[in-house]
Formats: sequence, structure tokens, C-alpha cells
Amino acid sequence: MDLSSRLLEQFLALAEERHFGRAAERLSMRQPPLSQAIQRLERRVGVRLVDRGPGGVTLTAAGEAFAVDAARLLAAETAALERARRVGDGLEGDLRLGYVSLLSLRYLPRLLGAAADELPGLRIRLHQDSSAAVAEMVHAGSLDLGFVRDLSVVPADLVTGVFARERVMAALPSGHPLARADALDLAELRDEPFVLPTESVLPTLSGQLRLVCEAAGFTPVVRAFADDLTGLLSYVASGLCVSLLTEALLGLPVPGITYVPLRGAPGRLESTVTAVHRPDPDPAVRRVLELAEGLYGGG
Repeated sequence: MDLSSRLLEQFLALAEERHFGRAAERLSMRQPPLSQAIQRLERRVGVRLVDRGPGGVTLTAAGEAFAVDAARLLAAETAALERARRVGDGLEGDLRLGYVSLLSLRYLPRLLGAAADELPGLRIRLHQDSSAAVAEMVHAGSLDLGFVRDLSVVPADLVTGVFARERVMAALPSGHPLARADALDLAELRDEPFVLPTESVLPTLSGQLRLVCEAAGFTPVVRAFADDLTGLLSYVASGLCVSLLTEALLGLPVPGITYVPLRGAPGRLESTVTAVHRPDPDPAVRRVLELAEGLYGGG
């Protein structure tokens, strides 16, 4: 049965006005075409919907029932069109976001709050993993957007952009003599035992920390390696080692650890967080990246 939106609108106008003349005027049309349209509708439905009389129009029982359902059909059509437009504009739908652990401390709370305010129809589903796993899931299509720290693991055909920059700080046991300093030169740690990220698991971070130490004129004395953040923190908190970690950890105070800013060239003592997504991403990805840019500006 072919029931156009226009035909349903014409019937509903008549059902509300109970008068062909007033309904035609409301619809910006003449009365004869409206009467013909209602007759076509009755033929398609197969029953009489209105009773015509000198005093106006009354709805039959079938007409009363049809008016209720016609209003629902038009409302559903309007809602479907509006939802499709909102999803197409990135204002509604689902976005699967992957991230590495430290982002949950410094960046994600503000970003999720901004998305709830600006994009209330967008549902963001979170997945935490390593940089390599997040990048691979974005590449495979099981994540829409990822925030990673290790750019070396990102496939070449993904689009990348700096999401944020963080200072690298010295992480010292709280009882260490240098832990009371307002800032220190990295060279002051030349004789300290370091815990570093395992090269096979976190090659970029491990390499970066070695390079900044070498730029400061020494090779770090490595006492231990750790595969993840909790291992690094545990070694420092134990008093056995020092390390270099990002300022994001200031939001995660760990008993036994003090963070001290480093003096030196800012670009060298920085860690970057990179956003990764596929070419031509869904509009929701662009919307979230715009929010992130407004919050953090790539810095």
C-alpha cells in the first residue's frame, strides 16, 4: 500500500479540522484536490474513513483508529530522518575509543565530560590497551579512534595527529635527597640506578629515555626493566630505582614517589600522545577530535 507522507498529512489535517474548507486552507491547497486525495486514501485503505455532511466531517470508527496510527507513522518517519541526519553529522550514534592507561588520569575525564555536554546523543565505548594493540584495532576497524603514545607501532595507512604534549619528569623515591628539589638537571641522575621500560614491549619510550640521558651526557645505569607502568612505579616506590615518567602521573599520587621537574630543552623532554584513525573516518570521530583540539590544542 502506497501511503505517502503528504497523503497522511492531508488526512490528519482533515481529522483535526473536521471541515474540508478549513483543512484545505491549512494545507495551502484548494478544497476539490483535498477531497479527491481523501477518496484515494479510502480506496487504498479499503474502508470509509470519513462521513461527509452539511455540517462538516466526522470520522468513522475506522477513521478514528487510522488517525492515531497515521500520526504515529509520521512521527516515526520524522524521528528516523532526524536520527539519520544526526548520525551523519556525528552528533549521535556509537564511537569506539581506544586509549593507553595514563590517558584515563589526565585527558579522558575532561573529554568525556565535554562530549556529554556537546554531543549528548553520542555513546562513547572505551577500551584500554597498549599502543600497539590500540593501533592494530583501529587499523582492523574494531575501534574508530585511538590515543597512543608509541607512534612506531602505528600502521602507515592510518591518519595520525598530536593530541597532547607532556613534560617528562624525574620520578624519585620520596626519601631521595633530590626529591626535595624544585627542579633538577637530568645530569644529576647520572649515578643513580634506573628502572626503564622493557625495549621489546615499549621500544619508543625506552629509546626516548635513553636518548635524553645521553643528550645530558651520560648513559643510564639500568638496574631493572618493567613491562608496564605498574612495574616502573613499583621499583621507584621501593626506593631501589629512579625513572623518567610523564607529568600525567601527577594525577595519580603513589605513596613513596615524588615527581620533580627537569630543566632542559622542552622539546627533548616531552612525550606526545597521538590520535590515530582510519582515512575518511565517521563524522563522530571528527566531532570528538574537534572537542579534543578545543580542550588541549595539541599541547
